Amino acid sequence: MSKCLVFKSDDADESRRNLCPYLFDDDKPLQISSEKITVGDLSSPDFHIGDMTDENSTLYENVTAPDDWAGCKYKFDGTTWTAVDGWVDPKEQRIAQLQAQIDALRA
Repeated sequence: MSKCLVFKSDDADESRRNLCPYLFDDDKPLQISSEKITVGDLSSPDFHIGDMTDENSTLYENVTAPDDWAGCKYKFDGTTWTAVDGWVDPKEQRIAQLQAQIDALRA
């Protein structure tokens, strides 16, 4: 089981509504505040999430994510996972960019 952070369903940016950019093990500490989300122990955090706060995010716990979950690939409304239309794997996108640069250099 995992816990996931999603942008709230009433986010001003419609494309971000219920978007799930982060998935954590259930035992990972998260501190959600009005300024940021701290991931890990407060005394020595793993990292901070600056674009998510208690005002624009929802934390769901004890969820089972899709096997092929990746950041921002799915939306989650608390019950149902929905694939994001047009999602492109960032690694594949970067490979395509690099290939285009290689092709341009060879031209």
